Amino acid sequence: MLGRRQISCVFALIVLQTALALSAVTISQDGQAKAVIVIAPDAPAPAQHAAKELAAFLGQITGATFEQAGQQKPGTPCIFVGPAAAKLADEQFSAEGLGAEGVVIKTVGDNLILAGGQPRGTLYAVYTFLEEQLGCRWWSSTESTIPKKPTLNLEWINIRYVPPLEYRSAFWFDAFDGDWAARNKCNGQSHRLSDEQGGRHIYEGFVHTFYPLIPPQKYFAEHPQWFSEINGKRTTERAQLCLTNEEMRKELVKNLKERLRNNPAATIASVSQNDWHGNCQCKDCAAIEKEEGSPAGLMLRFVNAVAADIEPEFPHVAISTLAYQYTRKPPAITKPRHNVIVQLCSIECSFCKPLADERNKAFRDDIIGWSKISDRLYIWDYTTNFRHYVLPHPNLRVLGPNVKFFVDHNVKGIFEQGAYQSYGSEMAELRAWVLAKLLWDPTRDGEAFTNQFIEGYYGPAAPEIKAYLKITHDAVEASGDWLGCFESHTARFLSFDTLARGWQRLKAAEAAVQNDPSLQFRVQTAELPVLYTFIMRWNDLRAEAQAANADWPMPPSIQDAYDQFMTIAKKKNVTRLNEGTAGFGPLEKALERAKN
Repeated sequence: MLGRRQISCVFALIVLQTALALSAVTISQDGQAKAVIVIAPDAPAPAQHAAKELAAFLGQITGATFEQAGQQKPGTPCIFVGPAAAKLADEQFSAEGLGAEGVVIKTVGDNLILAGGQPRGTLYAVYTFLEEQLGCRWWSSTESTIPKKPTLNLEWINIRYVPPLEYRSAFWFDAFDGDWAARNKCNGQSHRLSDEQGGRHIYEGFVHTFYPLIPPQKYFAEHPQWFSEINGKRTTERAQLCLTNEEMRKELVKNLKERLRNNPAATIASVSQNDWHGNCQCKDCAAIEKEEGSPAGLMLRFVNAVAADIEPEFPHVAISTLAYQYTRKPPAITKPRHNVIVQLCSIECSFCKPLADERNKAFRDDIIGWSKISDRLYIWDYTTNFRHYVLPHPNLRVLGPNVKFFVDHNVKGIFEQGAYQSYGSEMAELRAWVLAKLLWDPTRDGEAFTNQFIEGYYGPAAPEIKAYLKITHDAVEASGDWLGCFESHTARFLSFDTLARGWQRLKAAEAAVQNDPSLQFRVQTAELPVLYTFIMRWNDLRAEAQAANADWPMPPSIQDAYDQFMTIAKKKNVTRLNEGTAGFGPLEKALERAKN
């Protein structure tokens, strides 16, 4: 006989199974729509767009046509989109605590609620549902995976999630596309998001704004004291502003207010140092920097004063400044004001090691210091090689640990700077997609996301692509190279052996998809970094191959290798190879050198 405790467990199991059965939602059956999408007629534009996107993708998945209605249909399963519609299914539904982007995905009887905070939460609830529950993936602006499921039955779902990061930007060229950004939940300044796509955070002046706010050509002649004193002389040449000059600050505030009045959508305004050193060395500035133990102290005092000045007229605007190069170390005394964002930059770090690693101790110490004093700490991180966009850059293993490290240290916004000027940069689509996933949920596994992308994007070529990436990542770890964001094409890890073994795996990947032109082109694009490196170092690598008595994997002629590179690059719409110069100049020069 069953004991009382066993009977209780069996009864609880029956109750749970019954509840689950009652919570099943049938969306479609054999390609026929069984549910209606309900959206309030007066719902805001992003919620209306969410309903349209839901109907469109459900149509692609099931082959059915889904009706959109303004009210519930008795006896028909409904998908309620947006908070107003959600109350028709659940009178107690509340968006309280969801902020601008929190999501609710919840079954109620034979209905489904997809809703969230305003403006982007409902849109994100729809995309999260399509992605996590139904398997949709938007790999790039042009490539996606939409499964085919004529019958869709949902079991019990109850998800409520608020992203920990208020600002999320995968700053890669293809990721600026509005549809891609909305579907992958990026909301940064540079993503081309319309109002119906939920909009984005808008800056007034994005970065390095000292001279835009106080132009030297306008002010220096009459007010040299407003600019840096360096070696006893006031100058604007690779200099900054004199941050103890009150007259200058008042003029900067006046100019900033004028800019904000002309940009009413802005919620963040940049008051940040120029993109070089040259901070003022006058006695007043030097005294404060000494007192604070860092030039960041003087910067914060200045920015806090500006933030206080603009707050009465612009209470919704935060002032953003940088902790960058000479201002990276946190100050000893001054703390950021409540409407000040400090954006800490990782530009000096090694990107083949996690930022928590001892190799990056200086940055780790700085983020710990800033996290203790800043309520709105942002990060400017670097995920490409600006000197050689197309060069192998094996940093994929650290993307997940680094994003988690940031969030664990009180970070509220992350700007992941990548190759932002051209298609065709090394593994660009992969990095943008993985970063977007991690920024939305930093607790997730970056390696798992990487594998998921490779399998979905490269299909049967995936095992060989993974093998190629393992070769480059193992090589950089074994080499001891720093792997900064301005890495040289002669780095130790880019040896002939590494490149030849990598090329072998890439050609095997291409062979695996030779009957699929779309997948074959994706693999050929992945081959560009190895081709690029061979062309840039043609003679040296040929010498390495001869010394090792190894087979030469490239075409016998550098001209043939160059032509092969250019054919794929032009088809991919590659327009530059590095941050500084458009075009293919470095490859053309390498071609000339090898021929002479």
